Formats: sequence, C-alpha cells, structure tokens
Amino acid sequence: MAPKKAVITCALTGVLTDPEQHHVPVTPEQMAKEARRARDAGASIVHVHMRSQEPGAGRLPSWDPKVAKAICDAIRAEVPELIVNLTTGVVGDDISAPAACLVAVKPEMAALNAGSLNYLKLRSNNEWAWPPMLFDNPVEKIEAFEKVMKANGIVPECECFDTGILRSVMMFARRGMVPNPPHVSLVMGVESGMPNKPSWLPLLIEEMLPGTHWQVIGIGRQEVWALHRRCAELGGDLRTGLEDTFYLPDGSKASSNGQLIEAMAKVAVESGRAIATPDEARQILGLRAR
Repeated sequence: MAPKKAVITCALTGVLTDPEQHHVPVTPEQMAKEARRARDAGASIVHVHMRSQEPGAGRLPSWDPKVAKAICDAIRAEVPELIVNLTTGVVGDDISAPAACLVAVKPEMAALNAGSLNYLKLRSNNEWAWPPMLFDNPVEKIEAFEKVMKANGIVPECECFDTGILRSVMMFARRGMVPNPPHVSLVMGVESGMPNKPSWLPLLIEEMLPGTHWQVIGIGRQEVWALHRRCAELGGDLRTGLEDTFYLPDGSKASSNGQLIEAMAKVAVESGRAIATPDEARQILGLRAR
C-alpha cells in the first residue's frame, strides 16, 4: 500500500509579527495573494490569523468578524479550492469575539487550543523575553468553543503544546467532546512546551487513539526542518508558513509563504509521500465537501 498522501497547511501570518519588520501579509488582498502562492506550491489548507486593518496597526490582532470575513472571502475568491482553518486563541474566558468570527466565516476547520500553558521564554541573559503569561484553556472554555464549532459544521484541530494536553485530547475524544478519531497538532518549539526534537515524535504517536489525524507545528529557525522530515517519514501531515518560521532549510530567510511551502513539499516527496490536493485533503481529514 502506498504511503498516505501528505496534507500541507500554510500558516500565512502570525499573531504579533510586525509587517514593518517581516514580510507577513495583513490586508485581505495580501492574504489572498499569499494563499495563492501557498496553493501553487502544494498547500491544501491555510491557517488564518486576522490583523488590524487600521493604518500602522497591522502588527496587532483583530477579532472583528467583518475583518475575518473580508480576509477569508478574499482567500476563497482567489483560491476557492483551499480549505480555511481559522484561529481562535484568546486569553481569558470571554470567547465571544473569536466565536463571532467562526460564525461569520464558517471555516471548514478551526484551531482548538486544547489545554493551558505557562507561555515563557528566556533571553540569553536569563531575563524573561516577555512577562510570564498564562495561556489559559480550561475544559469549560474548550467545551464552549467546541459547541460553537459543532453548531457551524467546523472540525476542531486540537493544538497540543505539551504531552499532557495531547493525552487530554484523547480523553476529550473518548467522551465525545471532539471527533473520534481527533485532529491533533503537535506544537513543538515553544520554550516552555514540547521541544522541536524529532526523537519525541514516536513517543507522542504512542499516546494517540487509533486513526488520529496529526501534524507538527514546528516553531523555530532552520532547526525545525529535521522535525518536519521526521514527521513526513512517520506519516504525519505537514505545516509551515510565516507564522511558524522565517527560515528555509538552508538557513536563508524566506520572503513569502510560497517558498516555505515549496520546501515542505520537497521534504514530503523526499520522504516518499505524494502531496494531497485540497479535495483529497478533505477526504483524508473527513471534512465537508466543497
């Protein structure tokens, strides 16, 4: 039997990356053009964060449903075959703003942050890179998001920053809180979460329910590419983009999402995997038809 085709996701832009410093897309037109570049290079899914559209404020996130709809409408007009995966991550128990965006956009998939994490990073002098922050995702918040997703036909993609979060998702699936088998993203490279070490992947796979759909989100510089290669070899789906890294396998800096997806597609093919089309990805992931 041939290896499962690889579904490639492009994370178009990050949460706070300053477009004045890095080539990240912000406006609906820019997001649509980057989505086209990603699709042409082999992506089937785009993970979408929204940014403020106010002049000079493009580094700031936006939870305006009108902004979310304008961005996703532009992407769908430019590359209608692509699968849209919307962000939902907010601190605190008020989910009304991301929920309104989900209702406005009705993406096929959406990120479901599946557990809490002390979000920490040290500088080289051992000072905090930012004030220690709790990214709080208690069970009742997860259930509230899942209720909105279910009502709108959205498949949750459970983001796991740590091993305990991954194991919790398997409990959620057994309880019927999320689909069984679930969709899982292993977020690796956050300093206070799982490291981006390829050797961890077989152990993490052991914790998954049979049939779990899984991918790796590698956060870092060029060192993430060894992790992506191991993920491809083990049958996982693949994700990269300017949200996750600015660096290509050779250490040079990417100027577009298309370059990163082209490199990821090469990793997949070199690992013996063919690239799934968007319609094949829908079938593999159990998403609703276009």
